[in-house]
Amino acid sequence: MSMEHGPIAGTARLLPVTLAGTAGPIEALLQERDEHDHTLVAVVCHPHPLYGGTMHNKVAHRVASTLHGLGAAVLRFNFRGVGRSAGVFDRGEGELADARTALEFLRERYPSARRWAAGFSFGSWVASRLAASEPDVERLILIAPPVHTQTFEEMKTLPTPKLVVQGTADDVCKPENLARVYPTWAEPKRLRHVADASHFFDKQLAELAEAILEGIR
Repeated sequence: MSMEHGPIAGTARLLPVTLAGTAGPIEALLQERDEHDHTLVAVVCHPHPLYGGTMHNKVAHRVASTLHGLGAAVLRFNFRGVGRSAGVFDRGEGELADARTALEFLRERYPSARRWAAGFSFGSWVASRLAASEPDVERLILIAPPVHTQTFEEMKTLPTPKLVVQGTADDVCKPENLARVYPTWAEPKRLRHVADASHFFDKQLAELAEAILEGIR
């Protein structure tokens, strides 16, 4: 799917939102524009809650701002037990339920919009399972997927277009691990490397954004 990257009408705004999750309230932030009926929406999932991951993580933030720059209404949220979100860490099952709640919020707010899912590290695993279980997710963006700890089994058959972005100097989700499993993932798919980038794309967030934009053209 090609995208035209032109100016977007309306004034950008960032709205605090509380979602009704299965474990209680979910703290979220919605990036949208006044006076603009978004035709694209995206859910962005943050990294591992037990290792300091929140919706304010700089990579999750840059992914969200990049997609918002394309005209998308973007929802970031804290998984259960993070920030003001109720509940406790649930090893991915509850976190998938949280992501479904976030997607449903966007469905209700923008019922005719196309829907994307994105995630960083642990969040990319949750996003992949969200896309596999929700057929209306039209595109999946995975940043530094942790294939060394999760199987990503759904990727072998999932027909949803996939963009994977990997830092070549990532010592957490190592590129050689991704290289072993990526060939088994179903088409359509694209892999973009960011040269010398660490797991958190330190000092290379602009290059991360460029890789996303190039990968979805």
